[in-house]
Amino acid sequence: MEWRFKCPNCGEIASFYGNSGETKIVSCASCNVQGRITIPAQDQSETIAIEVSHLKKVYGDLIAVNDISFTVKKGEIFAFLGPNGAGKTTTVEMIESIRTPTAGMIKLLGVDIKNRFNLVKERISILPQEFHSFERFTVRETLTYFSKLYKKRADIDEIIEAMDLRSHEKKLYRNLSGGLKQRVGVALSLVNDPEIVFLDEPTTGLDPKARREVWQVIADLRNKGKTVFLTTHYMEEAEHLADHIAIIHKGKIIAEGSLQELLSRYGEKTTLYIKNCRSDEAHHHLREKGFEVHSSGNGDITVKIDYKEKVLEVLSELRHECIEYDGVDIRGSNLEEVFLRLTGARLTEEAKP
Repeated sequence: MEWRFKCPNCGEIASFYGNSGETKIVSCASCNVQGRITIPAQDQSETIAIEVSHLKKVYGDLIAVNDISFTVKKGEIFAFLGPNGAGKTTTVEMIESIRTPTAGMIKLLGVDIKNRFNLVKERISILPQEFHSFERFTVRETLTYFSKLYKKRADIDEIIEAMDLRSHEKKLYRNLSGGLKQRVGVALSLVNDPEIVFLDEPTTGLDPKARREVWQVIADLRNKGKTVFLTTHYMEEAEHLADHIAIIHKGKIIAEGSLQELLSRYGEKTTLYIKNCRSDEAHHHLREKGFEVHSSGNGDITVKIDYKEKVLEVLSELRHECIEYDGVDIRGSNLEEVFLRLTGARLTEEAKP
């Protein structure tokens, strides 16, 4: 988690990474003063929805999930990101008590589920990777039918409104588009008014428009205070939705944090592209000012910058030297680059069967 502090020497705001209860040696980037900061402890029972510790699943000689640990905070969207076959579904099915772990501990809402899953099963809901419903049921009939499986039931009309299904409630399930079927699936995951919603690859097979419609539905779950555990192999999905991301590769979690934390730790610097720069002096001048500069044969130059605010500084230098150019483009790092740096392969390549 990222924390910020005000330097007592120069007053600059600086940041560092650490966990609750840890003591860190930190330094100010402006004046280089060092100090010791203890991060305040938090009562985890009040803030943690899911706790996984040293979880492992073995099938013969195959280690599908290899000693992974993580926590999911209440009210956040947690994205479990990785290629097909990385161990995502196996992990989530152990958390859902569908599969039995070879080793490790799982707590849901503070309850160790090894022998007490019944205490929490009605407080969670699950949308599996391949969701199907009754073909001849209408949308309303589908929601009503599944709601009767639970002791605690949410208001069906409120769910229909929240999922924007009012104009489709009398349609048969078999006549719905792929995107609408997934929206009905997410709606079904709310019929028991759960505290935790598990969504396993909820947008697989959808076209871009339908995928973004489902994203909005998922974002609305967080707005309603639900905890969402989202498994996905779509980087853009994790970038767009998640408060916290764990990247799993070959059964191991190889990186974890918020999007910004992952990009800061493993991504490349932001790149400023200056197009058709007409002066040979631009490269030399910016390098003298301490910037990392590269030139291309077509007249473009690229400048590596630590943060986007540096863009104005670079452009100010060019304007001061009367250096002309056609335009600029800013490109930040993304999860694709993070995955490539950590594994040596692109996530889209890993996902191919």
